[in-house]
Amino acid sequence: MSTRRCQPRDAGAGAPATEAGSIPAGTGGRVIVPGAPTLIRSVLDPTILPAEPADDGLLALPPERLLLPALRQRFYYPPARWHIEQQSDRVLLPGVSGELRPASVLVPIVDRADGPVVLLTLRTTHLRQHSGQVAFPGGRVEAQDRDVIHTALREAEEEVGLDPALVEVVGKMPEYMTGTGYRVTPVVGLVSRKAVLVPDPGEVAAAFEVPLAFLMDPRNHERRRYDVDGVKRTFFAMPWGPPGQEPYFIWGATAAMLRNLYHFLRAD
Repeated sequence: MSTRRCQPRDAGAGAPATEAGSIPAGTGGRVIVPGAPTLIRSVLDPTILPAEPADDGLLALPPERLLLPALRQRFYYPPARWHIEQQSDRVLLPGVSGELRPASVLVPIVDRADGPVVLLTLRTTHLRQHSGQVAFPGGRVEAQDRDVIHTALREAEEEVGLDPALVEVVGKMPEYMTGTGYRVTPVVGLVSRKAVLVPDPGEVAAAFEVPLAFLMDPRNHERRRYDVDGVKRTFFAMPWGPPGQEPYFIWGATAAMLRNLYHFLRAD
């Protein structure tokens, strides 16, 4: 069976990027276990930084907007204008220079009986980049990849065993520039509940699902702040975990992409 793409639309087309004024310038529950950027030091524990609410008076998306038919419709007929809140980490790690390398991630929205969920991974601690962090499946564009959609599907299959034939790609979100030197395209895919995941233990410490309703409710969004040589920086965070378990810390680029997805889905 071939991958279902159904004429995916680019969510960023015709949508000017704007930075949030409150951010300093320049700067389901199933768990499957197997501007000019600033140069910063790579040692940072985001979980201990002060947190403040990031709801900004925004409302949670109504349940009907989160159903798969509504998501499909939104990407097929995107709004002419919508608010892209953040498109870069606004920092560069030591050793990062030159042209940003293309990459893509899959934003997998799984159709569950209790409501759609977003599939995320916890990366193993021995990886060279983003070790021990929560992330979407994805990676850099390889020479053999046809496009960024192919990259995202290939990486998801390699990392968590997600069969591309069970993914309906509905569109792409605007590119996001990471502090590790990548220009990342988020590819949004609707995943059949028939999908069976087999995480690669060499890359993925755990694969888990977060209710889309939780992620699309700004009351669950935080801003965390830190100083780098006197320059204040902020990032989004969305800690989540099943009841009685230590929460997964969703932050940085992954949280920013989810925040942008919220704005895209809420736009009139």
